[in-house]
Amino acid sequence: MTRPRAPRVLLVDDVEDNRGVIRQLTRRMGIELIEAADGLEGLRLARSEVPDLILMDLSLPGIDGWSATAQLKADPATAGIPVVAVTAHAMAGDEERARAVGMDGYVTKPIDLFSFRDLLEQMVRGGPA
Repeated sequence: MTRPRAPRVLLVDDVEDNRGVIRQLTRRMGIELIEAADGLEGLRLARSEVPDLILMDLSLPGIDGWSATAQLKADPATAGIPVVAVTAHAMAGDEERARAVGMDGYVTKPIDLFSFRDLLEQMVRGGPA
């Protein structure tokens, strides 16, 4: 009997401390985490790894998260991958702008680990919200 594949999440964030927090959480949840430190690497990994979910910072070197998400959503090979903004952008209009480029969710930093865990469960496993 084969074991089901662990959900795969791509995290695109240029701050190591932010990646470390999410790395610890996903490890405890049994989620395979793929990491990128800039927008261009995030695009490359999204296309080559085809994760179940992408967690996208908005302020990134190379290409910002808004532009990266717009490119992913315009590409038939990656358009169906849910993208959730995980960002410090909390000004009026930021969430609407993120959703306008195709983001499926929006989480502001600092993240609340309990609600973030619930969001991950829902998005990668179809668990309760």
